[in-house]
Amino acid sequence: MENITGKRALVTGGAKGLGKAIAVALAKEGVHVAITGRNEIALKQTAAELTALGTEVTYAVFDVSDNEAVQQGIKNLNETFGNFDILVNNAGISSFASVMEMDVQDWTAIINVNLMGTYFVTKAVLPQLIEKNQGDIIMVSSTAGLNGAATTSAYSASKFGVIGFADSLMREVRKNNIRVCTLTPSTIASDMSIDLGLTDGDPEKVLQPEDFAELVIANLKLPKRAMLKSASLWSTNP
Repeated sequence: MENITGKRALVTGGAKGLGKAIAVALAKEGVHVAITGRNEIALKQTAAELTALGTEVTYAVFDVSDNEAVQQGIKNLNETFGNFDILVNNAGISSFASVMEMDVQDWTAIINVNLMGTYFVTKAVLPQLIEKNQGDIIMVSSTAGLNGAATTSAYSASKFGVIGFADSLMREVRKNNIRVCTLTPSTIASDMSIDLGLTDGDPEKVLQPEDFAELVIANLKLPKRAMLKSASLWSTNP
């Protein structure tokens, strides 16, 4: 088992929902955590909760779809918090409509946040992992990235893209002892899912954010040597 205590992690979209649950789970394992998002009030509240768990915590306000903001935000975090050992690409948005009904701006925004944002943040953090010759990158995709469905064209395209990006990245960086793992959950009772009306949050029907966070921790603790030679794709269903 890998020991993750004392490592430093960056969790995008970490102010609430799934990202918050992952950040809390990491903090409980003794990992120092930086969270990012667009809502500073929510980030401050979550950071206070994480600090109460006895670990080092910080946050940065930026939109992952803005590459310049990402570059500056990561630079500021590295200067004040240190370099990272773990990156969790969790930030994401969604809306659902048919191809003809969805506005082009909405379709583009989903791609820009879910796929381009994942690329921007990864590209900003990757040099420090390569320099350390070790690290973990967790990509949060979706079962919608494995199979499309009516009205999910933008979301599915973005999550299919994340899987392809992660698989290619894994083949580039495994020589640097960097593990890239893609997780493909089905519907989770996150704030986004509840707001979209995809679930009423009933734990008997869907995964809870804390359930998924346990999977993230379990993945990070797996012996790294056995995971570096092939892509890791975990699917979680209700």
